[in-house]
Amino acid sequence: MERADDAGIYRVNDELALIQTVDFFTPIVDDPYDFGRIAAANALSDVYAMGGVPKTAMNLVAFPIKTMDLSVLRRVLEGGIAVLSEAEVVLIGGHSIEDAELKYGLSVTGFIHPDRVLAKGNIRPGDVLVLTKPLGTGIINTAIKGGLASPAVAALVTEQMATLNRAAAGTMAAFDVSACTDVTGFGLLGHLAEMVCGAGFGVRITAARVPILAETVDFAAMGLVPAGAHRNREFRQPMVSFAPAIDAVMQDVLFDPQTSGGLLISVAGAQGDDLVKTLHTAGVTKAAAIGEVFDGGGGRIWVE
Repeated sequence: MERADDAGIYRVNDELALIQTVDFFTPIVDDPYDFGRIAAANALSDVYAMGGVPKTAMNLVAFPIKTMDLSVLRRVLEGGIAVLSEAEVVLIGGHSIEDAELKYGLSVTGFIHPDRVLAKGNIRPGDVLVLTKPLGTGIINTAIKGGLASPAVAALVTEQMATLNRAAAGTMAAFDVSACTDVTGFGLLGHLAEMVCGAGFGVRITAARVPILAETVDFAAMGLVPAGAHRNREFRQPMVSFAPAIDAVMQDVLFDPQTSGGLLISVAGAQGDDLVKTLHTAGVTKAAAIGEVFDGGGGRIWVE
């Protein structure tokens, strides 16, 4: 419990460990089916971030039975099952309660070899940092709620949030990866801070290389930034140094809380370019090398 990893690991024997995680939340999109897809992809992501393969899942549901039609719940569950089927994960049960607000998610169990667990704190000097999905889901969802995002942008962000990190995890398994995490509620810099905390190394991020969803910067410049981004900045600001060229808008994007975000992979420096190319071939087309780990630095992050 001394470190905040993405999931719990229980060693069964010398060849097998279980990965266990749980995640659920309130709707972030209007369509129930899409909400189910996003919630399922988000819950499975922590297993992929640990380097494992999800195997079984159980539904977690809170539903306002007196004020919402059961057809809504049916569509949520259908969306979740669609993503579980894509991931080849078996739904083996679940639990539901009555509540004033709809909530949905999953408890997930995965498998991994004990020697292949990717704890987020194991970064090494010389590693290259690769991000597999663009940033901006929090900011764009705020714009959607305000009625300012186009249908095309709304559809784009929905599909990204519902996309599994399965291909990215399967691809990185063939490379010399030291650490990994998925970028979710704490934003890119918040989750990166968890990787460098206590490691004694520094990290340098090149902001221009960070993939960002279309219109994210424009919406951020309009002030459509979720409260979570400001909380993330307040908490981790002491660890981060920004070059003068990195304005407040870009800082907001880098702290933007993500839903079902991409993997942040720390890979041996000599393999960084090959990993990005292989990810692109595997369909993870927005993956990009965004920075590097260097010796010294006292557990700080520099953004240039």
